[in-house]
Amino acid sequence: MRRWRLFASLVLTAASSSTVQLIHAGEPPPTACGYLARTMQMQRSGAVLLASYPGVHSGPLSDAAFLYDNSVAAIALVACGQLPQARRIGDALVLALDHDRYWHDGRLRNAYRAGAVSTGALELAGWWDSKAQRWLEDRYQAGSDSGNVAWAMLALLTLYANTGDERYRDGALRLARWVESRVDTRGAGGFTGGDFGHEPTPQHLTWKSTEHNTDLAAAFIWLERATADAHWQDRARVAQRFVAAMWQAGGGYFAVGVAEDGVKVNPLLALDAQIWPLMALPGAVRQYGAALATSERRLQFDTGYTYSEAGGGLWSEGTAQVAVLLELLHREDAASALRASLLTQRAADGGYFASDVAATPTGFMLTTDPTQPRVYFHLEHLGAAAWAALSEQRYNPFTGRSELPR
Repeated sequence: MRRWRLFASLVLTAASSSTVQLIHAGEPPPTACGYLARTMQMQRSGAVLLASYPGVHSGPLSDAAFLYDNSVAAIALVACGQLPQARRIGDALVLALDHDRYWHDGRLRNAYRAGAVSTGALELAGWWDSKAQRWLEDRYQAGSDSGNVAWAMLALLTLYANTGDERYRDGALRLARWVESRVDTRGAGGFTGGDFGHEPTPQHLTWKSTEHNTDLAAAFIWLERATADAHWQDRARVAQRFVAAMWQAGGGYFAVGVAEDGVKVNPLLALDAQIWPLMALPGAVRQYGAALATSERRLQFDTGYTYSEAGGGLWSEGTAQVAVLLELLHREDAASALRASLLTQRAADGGYFASDVAATPTGFMLTTDPTQPRVYFHLEHLGAAAWAALSEQRYNPFTGRSELPR
């Protein structure tokens, strides 16, 4: 129940031509920060959104700039000391709030077309279907996941904290007002998944995600600090209570969330649902530290980590997430080993592959096609590079500091 950016129908033409970058003896390994900075420098001046899968040139992922990936990239650029470049992504998010082709209620979509952003209506990515002889847009990309909106809030609040520019704070506030409309009273409460599909009548997602509610709790906590409005602390508590209710004490892990009825727990063990609460929620490491031990016991894969108990491949983004947490816990040797593992997933241009195998399963099915599994492909991925940069800088994106929440 996290954001889904990969499609089983994608033709993996990019994977066959990908090669791991060779590092010559005596040379320092290239940095993920350097890769992000170079990528930004290659863009046209002004506000911009980056392609999430730069090596893909056809199908649903072609030219798609996913909100989550760009939000994490903006935070990573701040961590890397590239504040002017980070602001270019933040400016694009602010523009997107005011220049949607239909919505004017404070939401952002899951993805847009990559490239320069101006004051015209933002385009969505799409592709030409030769069989149907028409232009198509992906229904997931057109929708708005609560977790993705939360990450946009975190990115804007990070920029506000580092610049004092009130446009970023006000943008985060608008996002918060939209996403709080997804508050739910069923079961353990919390916030539902968001909206799926195109305007004017997208499907309201009634499931609830541990990961989404973790993101929202962190964003609301930060927003309360930025606005001095205690209302957002209350919203944070709603999200935190849901996350706490997902704790499976007998197994020492967090379930991924609940089904559409808002009550039935999905007990799948997924990595981000374990790692992110420890990084994002005050006191979580003390109370739920077993989640890391369970991940180390059940989700390690080769020299890194896989996405979930479905197994099947190394997940670069998640491996970097564990590395960040280990650094914050002062387990430097273990974190260093994971960063070394990440270097094996570098592409020829310095980016990072999402997975080390053709397709790493997640344990979920696609929302766009429930007959197909959701997987991470062996493709260069902006989100993986951004998290690799955060691990280099030992930077917690949930707090904006190199430390756990207080």
